[in-house]
Amino acid sequence: MKKKYKETEIVVRTERCIIGHKVEAKETKIFKVKRFFRVMPLLIYDTLYGSVLHYFKTVNRKAGSKLPFWRMKSETFRHVYLLIKVLKWVVLPASLLYVCANFYFLGQNALDSMLWGLLIFFYSNFLPDLPSIYNRKIFRDKSVTTKDLPWHKKYALLLFAPLFIGAFFLGYRLRWKTTETFHNFRSLAIYVVFLSTLSLFAFGDFSSSIGAMTEILSLPTYGLIGYLTHLKVDLCF
Repeated sequence: MKKKYKETEIVVRTERCIIGHKVEAKETKIFKVKRFFRVMPLLIYDTLYGSVLHYFKTVNRKAGSKLPFWRMKSETFRHVYLLIKVLKWVVLPASLLYVCANFYFLGQNALDSMLWGLLIFFYSNFLPDLPSIYNRKIFRDKSVTTKDLPWHKKYALLLFAPLFIGAFFLGYRLRWKTTETFHNFRSLAIYVVFLSTLSLFAFGDFSSSIGAMTEILSLPTYGLIGYLTHLKVDLCF
């Protein structure tokens, strides 16, 4: 009887040890997940801030701009700060809700449109400043006429900004100059219409299904939020 009691006691202690180890491992995993979501915004901020600041510093130096470096740092900080805030509290929760609702109610996988939407959101946050190398001020730039660009050339600088930036870095200097800053709701409306057209060809199957419509509307919605975030930082409304 004494041996049995001892054996039972040993088994009970072993089970307690195993249970305690499992609880500890579970708590460690939860802690790691919490730490990841706490650190993730900081990682995104550091990456974005460094990349955006380096880009505008390079572009301004290549364009011969006299904008002081402290001004660039201040502008970049304000834009990236609000971007991360909107991403954390608005865009990411809405994106998760969008994907889950499409899957649960419509049986469709909207993950691809969500990922493209996040990319458009980041891009739209800085888009109004991308054509700035083609801006001119009439009272300073006297080498060009005061006549502004035709509207199709003017908004081509906005809608196809990456192509013009690429040409600029490759050494192709266009003589296009405009007083348009694209920091207004008219430019925003044109950009949203442009995104809607692209989204129609990218995700539209020309059917009237609700799932197709939600995917078509996703890109212009992400672009709208990103562009508005930029305008908010620059106190345009």
